[in-house]
Amino acid sequence: MADQDLAANYAKVYDNRIGFGKKPALVLVDFVQAYFEADSPLFAGVDAALASALRIREAARAKSLPVILTGVVLHPSGLDGGRFFQKAKPLACFTAGNPLGAWPKGLVPEPDEFVISKQYPSAFFGTSLASLLTSMGVDNVILTGLTTSGCVRATCVDAMSHGFITTVVREACGDRHSGPHEANLFDMNAKYADVVSEAEILAYIEGL
Repeated sequence: MADQDLAANYAKVYDNRIGFGKKPALVLVDFVQAYFEADSPLFAGVDAALASALRIREAARAKSLPVILTGVVLHPSGLDGGRFFQKAKPLACFTAGNPLGAWPKGLVPEPDEFVISKQYPSAFFGTSLASLLTSMGVDNVILTGLTTSGCVRATCVDAMSHGFITTVVREACGDRHSGPHEANLFDMNAKYADVVSEAEILAYIEGL
């Protein structure tokens, strides 16, 4: 089995696409300064992912789609981050008031957009995101954000688990290394979501 071609192996079992829903919402996961500041412990060089997400956001806003931004905000003690804070030491970047938790250049929440503050990887865990989306009649969550192997994946699994069609945009997600990035896109596409290109999601939004 180890010698089999990966795509061929998975295609035997995981070869299904759900497609898009009728009422999508765009979620931008944790696009914050910590991933863009060169001397930050979380620096990941993901400017291209942000640029892609901003183009998708512009298209979504033109069609009056709901836009939700998330960020991690922790008590100075980190206690509300629990074992996540204990395990991932760079989360100290996200204690309240730390400038690394601010929005990066080019991303400022608009008055009609929603901001979800979270303490754990998934944007759904311990937040009102699922209720918010349900109250708006959303059936399709379009995911962009950072990092692919962390909070994007956790949010993807929870979006699917909450019953939302989940779409992950490849170019609009980023990670600190291509290995985890590609591996998690592959896995999400196999089991939890449809992973699509920026061009495809823009064409879908334009056609709404």
